Amino acid sequence: MKQKLLTMMSKVKKKLSNFIILTKEIILREKLPILYIIGTTINGILLRILTLKEFFSFSALIADITVSLFFVSFYYLIKPKYRKVYLWFLIVLTTILCIANVVYYSYYDSFISVTFISFALTNTETGGSNVLGDLLKVRYFVMLWFPIFMAIAQHKIKKADRPILKREKRVIKTIYLWILLLGSVFLFSLKPIDYSRFYNQWNREYLVSRFGVYLYQANDVIKSIEPRMASLFGADKATKKVNDFYTERNNTEIKNEYSDIFKGKNVIAVHAESMQNINLSLSFNGVDVAPNLKRLSSEGLYFSNFYSQVSFGTSSDTEFTYATSLLPVSSGTVFINYSDGTYNTIYKALKEKGYYTFSMHANTGDFWNRNIMYKALGYDDFYEKSSYNIDEQIGFGLSDRSFITQSVEKIKKIASEHENFYGTIITLSNHTPFDEIESYGEYDVSKTIDGVKYDYLEGTKLGNYMKSVHYADQQIGLLIELLDKEGLLDNTVVVIYGDHDARISKSEWNLMYNYNPETNSALSEDDPNYKNIDYYWYEQNRKVPFIIWSKDENFKNNYAKEVTTVMGMYDASPTLGNMLGVYNKYALGTDIFNVKDDHLVPFSNGNYVTNYVYYSDSKGEYKALKDVPLDENYINDNKEKSEQLLDISDDIIIYNYMKRIESNDEYMEE
Repeated sequence: MKQKLLTMMSKVKKKLSNFIILTKEIILREKLPILYIIGTTINGILLRILTLKEFFSFSALIADITVSLFFVSFYYLIKPKYRKVYLWFLIVLTTILCIANVVYYSYYDSFISVTFISFALTNTETGGSNVLGDLLKVRYFVMLWFPIFMAIAQHKIKKADRPILKREKRVIKTIYLWILLLGSVFLFSLKPIDYSRFYNQWNREYLVSRFGVYLYQANDVIKSIEPRMASLFGADKATKKVNDFYTERNNTEIKNEYSDIFKGKNVIAVHAESMQNINLSLSFNGVDVAPNLKRLSSEGLYFSNFYSQVSFGTSSDTEFTYATSLLPVSSGTVFINYSDGTYNTIYKALKEKGYYTFSMHANTGDFWNRNIMYKALGYDDFYEKSSYNIDEQIGFGLSDRSFITQSVEKIKKIASEHENFYGTIITLSNHTPFDEIESYGEYDVSKTIDGVKYDYLEGTKLGNYMKSVHYADQQIGLLIELLDKEGLLDNTVVVIYGDHDARISKSEWNLMYNYNPETNSALSEDDPNYKNIDYYWYEQNRKVPFIIWSKDENFKNNYAKEVTTVMGMYDASPTLGNMLGVYNKYALGTDIFNVKDDHLVPFSNGNYVTNYVYYSDSKGEYKALKDVPLDENYINDNKEKSEQLLDISDDIIIYNYMKRIESNDEYMEE
């Protein structure tokens, strides 16, 4: 027995010795594949530094090496004459992947998805600019060192005429052993919750931080294909899960003091591009940034703790969530990937009551696939770029001033032809990069201290954004003025909501709140007057305005007020629908006036906010928002509810749940 054990140990020792020797030989003699692995790993590190400001992540480092090894293994499975071609394909692919992700992150604060490719290919025009062209203005091309270095290395290695290792089978076995070893180390470095996050593709920043960019990107490709494949096989299971959810939730119509107050009224909804809630409380040199929105909020229903809940689809996610009270899909975007689905929307509900529904936007109809998706949402007509005279342009297209003026003329005609209508007006001028300052008009964002004038926000992106917001607010004021002049406000409710935040960097906000006139820069963090602009401040600052306003004096006197209950875009149509006399029994959101105390707003990245806490999924931490004792059960229960809502919404969208039950009554009326 002892002899057998010694023999076995001797064999293991010999195999281990051979494994080490062969590994050394591969490193010394297979230089191009080894340099590829080193290069992709370095680029992965550079990407995390440039985006996440993260200098080291053990799990991501191991993941990047393991994925690179996996792709290198195929190098030895193909014919020798094609090996360099294959290797250069990998070099170019991974370099482009890293550059694209860094550029994309600079705009979206997230990492690229396969959906972006579909979006970029189908949306080549955005007025005088386009999203892809705008992103490429940010030149993070440091990753180009890799192909340049590899070209030099290949030339040197070829010139030195180094012999190539011939024992391909043993090489492949050694590489697979390393993949197995490193893969095991990687898996053991993860937390149990990481697997769920990876599977659901929630919080792309966290995934890149823990799994590396290459594994994240591979998973994104699989997740983009998976829903279509899964929908062929898992529909019955998903339908049962959704049915059980609604049975347990027991969605029923609940009347309150706001029920039917706008029944029979027309609606004009202003989808205000990049409008953040903080703008309503800011002023520079005694002039409000958004005086018209500030006035309308004081005269109407103002939901001051309102979040947009967007994911990759940004503006289109807002349009979808507002219309359906569902959440953005976890992979891709509904407007592009699921435009052939059936959805319950507030527009369809109003059409059943005789309303004419339309949307107006001076961009091309195929941008975000609107010309297709709008039919699924229930719009009767879409007045897009071709419907307008492009006589004045700002940034991405027709100026808001001209767009509003022309749109009011169209609404005037619509009102003469239809007894009731619901119209969405999507503004455009207040869109990044906020660099058309000559077109915004005069608005001073400098600061005067003790008689000395300092630049302050002049010349910064945040300063330009404030100028852009001031211009956009003026045009909303113009809209109200022209509608009133034409008598179109007498039987009309105006709804205004911001579609998402402006994606201004934290450093810009830091300069605004911690300005040091002596250095024309931000105060240092150890200064006693320093205001901490941290992660949680930034996330809460992403709130957007939601205002429901009517000229009617009875509404102003009896119903107008500020609502501070935390609220998300998925609560907008249930809340407004109750006022208009329609009800969606499949809404995931809630009529906010039926919320007694606490409320949950989930986000696609796994974060959530309630009246009492903001929870960060990537950090696994939270910030208390009120001086109320909280326990872990509260945090975990809301986390489970948040994940359930995201999961149910995905099932409804991916498996076309509404199509399967469309014979039922989607909306009910008292």
